[in-house]
Amino acid sequence: MEVAESEQGSLVVVDTRRQSSWDHGHIPGAVHIPTAQIPALASNLIPAASKVVVYSWGPGCNGSTFAALAFAELGYSVKEMIGGIEYWIRNGLPLETASGVSSQKPDPLVTAHA
Repeated sequence: MEVAESEQGSLVVVDTRRQSSWDHGHIPGAVHIPTAQIPALASNLIPAASKVVVYSWGPGCNGSTFAALAFAELGYSVKEMIGGIEYWIRNGLPLETASGVSSQKPDPLVTAHA
């Protein structure tokens, strides 16, 4: 929820999934850098002093763990969004696709919202 509740511009949110997953839906305002491309692209897309939060699919996927390591090795301050896009969606938070931004009703079994 730190990402959802953060002040706009205070964090750079990075979706580390492959292109087809990004196209299926991502956090509005996120930057797309697949994990394998972080060493080559990060410094061109994200200022060095940025606070970075990486995410992948969800808690069963370790892609964001490898992405966080890649950013840390480049000297970035980085956190991993453990629940990934799965729990973002399940909490009823907005999802962006080519069709626009939409939200679903929060799942009462997992939501952090009251």
